[in-house]
Amino acid sequence: MDIQQLTSNVQLNCHISDARHAGNYTLCVYLLKMREFYRWEHQYSFSEKLPRDDIGAWLAKRESLWQDVEEENYHLLNIANNEYDPFDSKNINQSLVSTNLVYSGGYGIKNKPHFFLGALENSKHINDYTIYISGREYARDLTSPPAMSHDKTIYIRRESFKRLIWEHTDTWRWNKPENAMARAIRCYDFDNDLDAALTRMTDNELDAAILHEIGEIQAGEMLAGWHEMMSDISFTRAEIMARAVRDHYADTLHTLPTLINSNNQASIHFYFANLTNMRKHIFPSLMKAYEKWCENSDIRAIEKTAALSLDHWKSIAEQMLALHQQDASQCSVKIETLVDDNHI
Repeated sequence: MDIQQLTSNVQLNCHISDARHAGNYTLCVYLLKMREFYRWEHQYSFSEKLPRDDIGAWLAKRESLWQDVEEENYHLLNIANNEYDPFDSKNINQSLVSTNLVYSGGYGIKNKPHFFLGALENSKHINDYTIYISGREYARDLTSPPAMSHDKTIYIRRESFKRLIWEHTDTWRWNKPENAMARAIRCYDFDNDLDAALTRMTDNELDAAILHEIGEIQAGEMLAGWHEMMSDISFTRAEIMARAVRDHYADTLHTLPTLINSNNQASIHFYFANLTNMRKHIFPSLMKAYEKWCENSDIRAIEKTAALSLDHWKSIAEQMLALHQQDASQCSVKIETLVDDNHI
């Protein structure tokens, strides 16, 4: 097997995806993502300052490359003289068993394809779920989601997870607000040993990521037609709302009960630090329960809120699907109204 050629082909597919979808980001988010992509590609450590002039030249070359490949089809991957569709992760990973590599090809937010190839650090089975944990990444796209799932296979990307944590902690340092991220950071020794703190935080949060992905799969098993609906409402406010609703369903079903049961306080703080604005907006009672826990150390407020809201989020998700089934082309506005009328 020509691993170098395989890496190049996966990276080419990443470039094609980025060329088609980089315009989805605001300018500020785009530049931040490109800065960290440069850091990864040139193997700078998180504590190193990046050369501004070099980044500018690299950015121009990368955008020129994107112009060249934007119209190309995604390339088949040749492994041991067999060709695979780049989204056929299951069979590709079966062909990589002897190489200590792991691969994933799938779709993320706004139907953006994501591809990556990395070193297989560990694989394990939890009940019916196969979990791949990767280490160093050899090919990746601009966004590099740290956790993904398909069917009952979960991909946890340690390097991307560590990078995500670095980005969040680095952003927090600009103003150092007293919030959930501050409380999560205080659980580790970031002031005296950045790299060690990042590693310990990453190790802890990998387990929480697995919990969320299992919850996602369990929620998906009960929401037939979800992916078709998401495809039809892409690039709308309804898509953002639907993702928030399903995330709340998955987390009240599995993630939060398990974190609470294990009393993993660092992960609970980090969980709330990473809630999107939409998730906070539609579930204000959860944030109130978190603040109450921070004040009196009584976790029962979060536990009770999560338990009472489980059926609510399941019902909202099912009503979304019903609206989509009634009129796929016009359901976005109705979905927005449904969610706006059902904050808890």
